[in-house]
Amino acid sequence: MKKFLPLFALVFAFSSEALALEEIKLPAPDTKGGIPLMEAISRRQTVREFSPKAIDDQTLSEILYAAWGISHDGKRTVPTGRDMQNMRLFAARKDGVWEYDAAANSIKKVSDIDVTSYLAKQDFVETSPLTLIYTGTDSQYSPMAAASAYQNVGLYCASRGLNNVVRGYFDRPMIAKVLGMEEDDVIITQTIGWPYM
Repeated sequence: MKKFLPLFALVFAFSSEALALEEIKLPAPDTKGGIPLMEAISRRQTVREFSPKAIDDQTLSEILYAAWGISHDGKRTVPTGRDMQNMRLFAARKDGVWEYDAAANSIKKVSDIDVTSYLAKQDFVETSPLTLIYTGTDSQYSPMAAASAYQNVGLYCASRGLNNVVRGYFDRPMIAKVLGMEEDDVIITQTIGWPYM
């Protein structure tokens, strides 16, 4: 058995390194488009129905930018208490879990696991192509940033005709385990997708 341990360690190290290198550069978000703000506020709503249609990279880029992008002078698109900027944003898709890197405008894979089963304590989540996972280590300021972020995303969804719902009902311990963090660091999720046409 001992002679197989070095081989296992080598395979694990190689697969972990390959995973860490997997990155998708997103197209630049369109920061000039959309409907007027007051119209987006009027249209914003929670809808618990999603088609399985994939969210294209341009739309994903704009969703992530709305949630946690860098808008000007190193500032985020949402307010952060004491400018701590200590929230982390993950995109859970069928091909795994990806962390958003706003500075690089990219997503980096952190897990190959399809976490839909951990998120789908409500059936409607099973068909959605995307769930954002908001996390942070600060119990005061990270939740504030997450709330501002999911509101921005809700307004973006209203502008683009996407459905979305903010959700606290999911398997928090398993999501934390996949992300390699404490359970208390997982704040809330937001499921997003196109409506059925």
